[in-house]
Amino acid sequence: GTPGIKVLMPALSPTMEEGNIVKWLKKEGDTVNAGDALCEIETDKAVVTMESSDDGILAKILVEEGSKNIRLGSLIGLLVEEGQDWKQVEIPADAGDPSSVAPPAPAPAAAPSVSAPPKLQHQPGKLQVRLSPAARNILETHGLDPSNVTPTGPRGIFTKEDALKLLQEKQKGKPSDLKPVVSPAPAAVPSPSQAAAVTSYPRPAIPPVSTPGQPAALGTFTEIPASNIRRVIAKRLTESKTTIPHAYAAADCAIDAVLKLRKELAKDDIKVSVNDFIIKATAVTLRQMPDVNVTWDGEVCRRLHSIDISIAVATDRGLITPIIKDAAAKGIKEIAASAKALAKKARDGKLLPEEYQGGSFSISNLGMFGISDFTAVINPPQACILAVGRARPELRIVEDEEGNEKLEQHQLMTVTLSSDGRVVDDELASKFLETLKANIENPMLLAL
Repeated sequence: GTPGIKVLMPALSPTMEEGNIVKWLKKEGDTVNAGDALCEIETDKAVVTMESSDDGILAKILVEEGSKNIRLGSLIGLLVEEGQDWKQVEIPADAGDPSSVAPPAPAPAAAPSVSAPPKLQHQPGKLQVRLSPAARNILETHGLDPSNVTPTGPRGIFTKEDALKLLQEKQKGKPSDLKPVVSPAPAAVPSPSQAAAVTSYPRPAIPPVSTPGQPAALGTFTEIPASNIRRVIAKRLTESKTTIPHAYAAADCAIDAVLKLRKELAKDDIKVSVNDFIIKATAVTLRQMPDVNVTWDGEVCRRLHSIDISIAVATDRGLITPIIKDAAAKGIKEIAASAKALAKKARDGKLLPEEYQGGSFSISNLGMFGISDFTAVINPPQACILAVGRARPELRIVEDEEGNEKLEQHQLMTVTLSSDGRVVDDELASKFLETLKANIENPMLLAL
């Protein structure tokens, strides 16, 4: 056969470990030039177009569209040089289909000395046993069979103490003196009255999966496959909440001046949102307080010289944070255009890796959903994330020029800072919110 040029699954983001083939943009027999788009790959961040690094003809697609969890470096296709017979391309012996299923479990060793642990499958004439997690671990580790003993836990659950007692009897070499569940005749099937006497809740440990195409039965569930992005989000959120000491501080900001300035700009056909002002105010505050524009790599704190604001965007595939680079140097109008373009690309899954990798500070705004205030999870290795709520009217006591107090209605907005206590302590976080509040309430300062 004709020797082929291997096309391997590339690393399209720093944290990518596997990817999904969404769509092939070339078909077998097509001419390919270096830089041409070969296929669309769903990474742990977005759907990215993979470009060819070689010239030639696409001879064989080894991993079809829709294939999931393809490991990095896996062979997904073959090219041949122009002029060669692409139909006779030689398929490597190791070119298997790296499908999404988990690798098969290793075969058990021959003649094992310990009997296989019971799988607790329902069999005729044998009642199901409901196990606690600790009891299941003990039974499977030591190959014990709990079906011939009476559980002592509530609602017929076989507890850890039951498992330890069974293990102790086995180690002593004595038969268990616990009361058997079934009658002495092993082949006899217990009657309904006998079964009710043994346990009052003979329910399965988990509900069964519903059948596709049929109405869902009571007590079933529908399994929803998780995308690469969703799995990475789950992994990083767990990592953040378990390894970062989150500290929280909140402040109420009056946005009357922002709303007034926004209306004046709209008269000149300049459309900007409140969130654009928040991004600008945050960037200016970070420039004034560079000790907050930091990241933590596990051992040292790094103060970043560029103020890159990550904005949280909700998509059908999960949350992603495109970045507005050097936000402190941009005007409100430029920030508005960048935020709108990045949000659209994020929802379409068309973000480039450099548009969502990095960032020094994150902002998550749920005000448009009617949320008054909330706390957000830090996006490591960043040290802070700002949660922004909705604007709400409230009455406040203010003093006029003559010192007289009076009630006035103001539009207030709650912002909550989640900070990494290892690098941004409570005092620094409080000063940051104080400065941010002043910048939001006096938007004309943002132009200085």
